[in-house]
Amino acid sequence: MMREQPALAARQPGAVHSALAVLEAVAQLGAGVSAQRLSAELGLPRATTYRLVNLLVEDEYLVRTPDLAGFALGAKVAQLAAVVAPPARLSSAARAVLAEVRSALRGGVHVALFVDGRIAVLDADPDFPLSDEARLAREPARYALGRLMLLSEGDAGTPELERARDDLARWGATRQSGELVAASGCLAVPILDASGLAAGAVAFSGPRHRVDEPGDVLSALRPAADALAPLMV
Repeated sequence: MMREQPALAARQPGAVHSALAVLEAVAQLGAGVSAQRLSAELGLPRATTYRLVNLLVEDEYLVRTPDLAGFALGAKVAQLAAVVAPPARLSSAARAVLAEVRSALRGGVHVALFVDGRIAVLDADPDFPLSDEARLAREPARYALGRLMLLSEGDAGTPELERARDDLARWGATRQSGELVAASGCLAVPILDASGLAAGAVAFSGPRHRVDEPGDVLSALRPAADALAPLMV
């Protein structure tokens, strides 16, 4: 049952505007921004800023970072983005390619497009689903898919992205191995558009040893990425 919402008082539209400004600032400044930094950037009183971020955390528009020192966009923001710009559906030919590679790998195989700086998951493996799609949306650099997207946009400089650049040069894929769950990992092979840029990816998630030594996985993913490219971009 939805909780009853109070009627707006005369001064509340200003509070709504400030809350939206906080969300925009977190999106621009990045995960881990502190309430003190938000207060300074937005020119809001510190007490007001703390009250707003606590309310946004309570309603899942923001989340606290693991070290509790800052904030990041939450699951509700990712859900709103999906509603505003729902991803396209795969064609029957693309689904056939995906079914074949899933059968060959017997692990999580997912397809995504990169749209305006976000990851639009077109088809997550129903038998081996993504562990946390909301976290993928708000912390892309923690995942192979996100690292590939960030590299395609020219981002670099962090240790994760430098490793991802090396992986892309060596393997033709980005990887994440044991960083979130010790026994698991993921990798992503780019789906290239006509100009040779990564417009999306076909990704694998599964046991860490298959990501550390990715030869057999990549032998299935690379042809799938090539086959999907003309069907999707």
